[in-house]
Amino acid sequence: VQLQASGGGLVQAGGSLTLSCVASGRNFDYSGLGVAWFRRAPGKEREFVAGITWRSGIKEYLDSVKGRFTASRDNAKNTLYLQMNDLQPDDTATYYCAASTTRPGRSTMRNWTAYGFWGQGTLVTVSS
Repeated sequence: VQLQASGGGLVQAGGSLTLSCVASGRNFDYSGLGVAWFRRAPGKEREFVAGITWRSGIKEYLDSVKGRFTASRDNAKNTLYLQMNDLQPDDTATYYCAASTTRPGRSTMRNWTAYGFWGQGTLVTVSS
């Protein structure tokens, strides 16, 4: 499975961006994948931002983005989205999409080691 992320850019504080991540490849069922967004800010560790389970579509979020970010998936388009509103300078990071065939649940989706497929990253810069 190959993942291609896009949608990053420069935005002022309070602004919005929508990230997309398209999956491609042979012989895979996108609806059977667990998917998530992670981010890495300069000088910081990679952190979980949002994830969606494969069957029930349960969503989990990093506490600091709850109420501002919304993750969604379109299985017909093999695409994961991250709608980001009220962006703040602390949201500045490279955002990575990830997918897993092991179908992580609510207790494991926040762990980056649960994901075997990663996009190349898209940079989000929020100015104050």
